[in-house]
Amino acid sequence: MEAYFDNAATTRCSDGARDVMVRALSEDYGNPSSLHGKGMEGEKHIREARKNICRTLKAKETELVFTSGGTESNNLAILGAAMANRRAGMHLVTTKIEHPAVSAPMRFLEEQGFSVTWLDVDRDGLISLEQLRESITPETILVSIMYVNNEIGAVQPIQEAAEAIRAKNPGALFHVDAIQAYGKYNIHPKKLGVDLLSASSHKIHGPKGAGFLYVKEKTKIKPIIFGGGQQKNMRSGTENVPGIAGLGQAAKEAYEMLQEKQEHLYQLKEAFLAGLADVEWAHPNGRTGRDSAPHIISLTVDGVRSEVLLHALEERQVYVSAGSACASNKPAPSSTLQAIRAGKGALESTVRISFCPGNTLEEVEYCLGVLKEAVPQLQKFSRR
Repeated sequence: MEAYFDNAATTRCSDGARDVMVRALSEDYGNPSSLHGKGMEGEKHIREARKNICRTLKAKETELVFTSGGTESNNLAILGAAMANRRAGMHLVTTKIEHPAVSAPMRFLEEQGFSVTWLDVDRDGLISLEQLRESITPETILVSIMYVNNEIGAVQPIQEAAEAIRAKNPGALFHVDAIQAYGKYNIHPKKLGVDLLSASSHKIHGPKGAGFLYVKEKTKIKPIIFGGGQQKNMRSGTENVPGIAGLGQAAKEAYEMLQEKQEHLYQLKEAFLAGLADVEWAHPNGRTGRDSAPHIISLTVDGVRSEVLLHALEERQVYVSAGSACASNKPAPSSTLQAIRAGKGALESTVRISFCPGNTLEEVEYCLGVLKEAVPQLQKFSRR
């Protein structure tokens, strides 16, 4: 049996997304900026994707910018907002558990003279709304807080955060990295009080190399890619029609029977955790109930380095991550685990299990069996 439990890193492209991409690649292959029929066929795919995504967000079609993925969406939101609003202030706010696609541009802006407040989190990975309020000043132009943490599945109080920001500085923009939340929750940016929101295709069974940034109408933001002026000058470059088409189809599918899918994910998560409840060497990080993300488990395994466990599971066709896959090939310890004050053992011995709606309880049982067989053997070996 194969159990692919690394869906927070990437998902298998759905059949529907694949099929529309094949059509865009082999039949409707015209440049969407061309005025002839072939170009119009390509443009039609983009319009359809835009409609599908905006229905899920309850947003206007003019409020969507297609990008190459979540990293570009985050960079466009942060750098574009900072450059457009720097005359109003040079202060930014974010958290200590952001993905590098947020923390890295924030550090770049610090080098350019901006000041950044890095919010703490508690042991569950949650921000303090009081600290957020205290951090907002008249000079604050942007706050960026992720919806769901990609390593431990912590879910931030986004609507309450938006209210706190508006109360202290109504002019400050609010960006949300929703890359691990889009497709798992109903997300309506206007209702939440969000100005900018990032999402990625390959986290929701779409293709890699596509994503979007929601930009609330009249939000001041500058482009970071210049050229032919596509997408109303917000993101120049010939659009990735197959990727956008696949993203639009994946978004449509993700929100079909969403509640049932969410319930299934929670059942998988609960079964997995229940299967390890009587095991002394397994320690979940952060919250594990239904106030956490339905698809992510962070698990510290005593006495076994995460890379060793990952490869031991791989030999039995069980696939998980050693923390965040986007940075798992780097030796630096997890900033998220450090921020929640996990011990040294957790920094070295934590894996991430992440589900998708296509996973089954049988796969969970198989993974649990492999873990319970492999870990004691690995612990004996590590003690030698």
